[in-house]
Amino acid sequence: MPADDRTDPPRPEYPRPQFQRDRWQNLNGSWEFETDRSDTGRERGLTGRELSGEIVVPFAPEARLSGVDEQDFLRAVWYRRTITVPPQWAGDRVLLHFGAVDHDATVWVNGTEVGRHRGGFCGFSFDITDAAPAGEPVPLVVRARDDPEAPQARGKQSVRYTPRAATYRRTTGIWQTVWMEPVPPTAIRRPRITPNVAAGAFDVEVPLSANLPGGVVHVRVSDGAGEAVSGTVRADLDLTPRLSLVLPAERVRLWSPADPHLYGLVVELRDADGRVVDTVESYAGLRSVAITGKQIRLNGDVVFQRLVLDQGYYPDGLMTAPTDADLVRDIQLGQAAGFNGARLHQKVFEERYLYHADRLGYLVWGEFGDWGCNTGEGQSTNQQPDASYVQEWLEVLERDHSHPAIIGWCPMNETWQDYGDRITALDDVMRAMFLATKAHDTSRPVLDTSGYAHRIAESDVFDSHDYEQDPEAFAAAHSALADGEPYVNRSDTTGQSWSIGYRGQPFFVSEFGGIWWNPVEAGRPQTATGSWGYGDRVRSVEEFHTRFDGLVGVLLGHPDMFGYCYTQLTDVFQEQNGIYGFDRSEKFDIQRIRAAQLRRAAIEADARQQRAGNDASDGRDGRRPAEAPGPTEGPDPAGGAHA
Repeated sequence: MPADDRTDPPRPEYPRPQFQRDRWQNLNGSWEFETDRSDTGRERGLTGRELSGEIVVPFAPEARLSGVDEQDFLRAVWYRRTITVPPQWAGDRVLLHFGAVDHDATVWVNGTEVGRHRGGFCGFSFDITDAAPAGEPVPLVVRARDDPEAPQARGKQSVRYTPRAATYRRTTGIWQTVWMEPVPPTAIRRPRITPNVAAGAFDVEVPLSANLPGGVVHVRVSDGAGEAVSGTVRADLDLTPRLSLVLPAERVRLWSPADPHLYGLVVELRDADGRVVDTVESYAGLRSVAITGKQIRLNGDVVFQRLVLDQGYYPDGLMTAPTDADLVRDIQLGQAAGFNGARLHQKVFEERYLYHADRLGYLVWGEFGDWGCNTGEGQSTNQQPDASYVQEWLEVLERDHSHPAIIGWCPMNETWQDYGDRITALDDVMRAMFLATKAHDTSRPVLDTSGYAHRIAESDVFDSHDYEQDPEAFAAAHSALADGEPYVNRSDTTGQSWSIGYRGQPFFVSEFGGIWWNPVEAGRPQTATGSWGYGDRVRSVEEFHTRFDGLVGVLLGHPDMFGYCYTQLTDVFQEQNGIYGFDRSEKFDIQRIRAAQLRRAAIEADARQQRAGNDASDGRDGRRPAEAPGPTEGPDPAGGAHA
């Protein structure tokens, strides 16, 4: 049986940088493993015996890095290893954390079922204190079910044996870090930090596992010059103590792509005698997102969103990055090509990615993995909407609320159904996810669904997907936006718009481009190749650049377009339409791609002219007020245990 004291597990970094405790134990590495194709393992006693194979966690069995590299369907898989709660954790409660398990997980510790979780994109935790006495080796067993025929949210995972079209290899079971940590009987739960730029403050909510009579919650905010502000609130009046921490004017420094400044936060729970009961470290960025007409403003400024579609797949790890450095590299590759952000497409990215986006100043839209969700008659049951969508999306919102890099939410993607007289379950789920998002987070815009069937009249943003490859035709399709008639996606069967009417919201083309280029296949007939992209494959790198320049130029030059999202950052398996190869190699002249995108966008120029005019009418000379001085560097909010 694999040992539980290995010193060099894969993905060793702390998985939750914005909610960190000092003491924790990484459980990645070699586990016993067994497939259970008929899902009869419990009846066959797999909860109580050693398993027949091995796997490297946190990589899915379909990934080569797992050591299993299984390509067939896996209805159920089992994991087993021995864990030992350190003796020095005696007296604490012990939490067992899973970053993500796809799709339906049941967990046993020492023969006792400690919990279940449904949903493959977000993490969960179980209290295992009573089942795992400190200092005693005990078995940890996990069963993960992933029925390919179940109508569950699965993102871009193929429901056929091989990847095809825009679907890829599947991910089953554990695919993010597993770890455990001790917490006191009364403990801090994940703080929710909301920036309040207008007040120069952070609004902080600190949920507790229970109230602490006579206790207080103390929050300290620091930057490179040390403590900037701190505050204390009673821990015995509200289950979620709240406080607003107003920064001194001279210590206000806004987060932006140009200056991704982060403040460090320390949250302490103290008892009636002033003793520290629990401590967590976090960080935050002070930034605002607002809507003015068709503009989306960051800290009051119009910042054209030059986004790239990032699907977060890796040749050897699938949905799991092989190393933390791979997460960093993907952001840096996007920035090198001139993108200032990404749509995190059809998966919930691991939290380490968001941490790196926060510190590198990379704008992202958070999205759920429900591509092609529908309820139409005769349609595939691949991803039919149900209550589990809302449940898991709420878990995502709770986990990711405090990340400054996230500037918008998109619960659904390419939902297709004709806009008829009948209200469907998809309508209900879409509205539930939209309302849940708005109720949870009032600080960010929400797009009801990316492309296709818009159903929510109150949606803050409107968009379309347009893979027209001819720049002139592309420009013509979007020419009527100024007149309130945007390009919309239409039904393949009726030709009618899938959506309710546009009402003047900020608009962007959230998928376009996808230019097909595979140099190995150059000169071969398109129908005889193993790859695909949108439209006719370009015949040369030069033709790619001409087409790319033309398409992005249309959107950059459109005065009513607040941004765009180009498909895509990398090739993914058979989909050969990335800026980079699947192995992250360069396919094109990256500096040329960057130069094409860094032209000033029309909406940015118009906003600058309007601001200059307003300043002149106020008797000012058009220059912005000088920013308050501040430290040039903030603290490393993820230093120490989580590198």
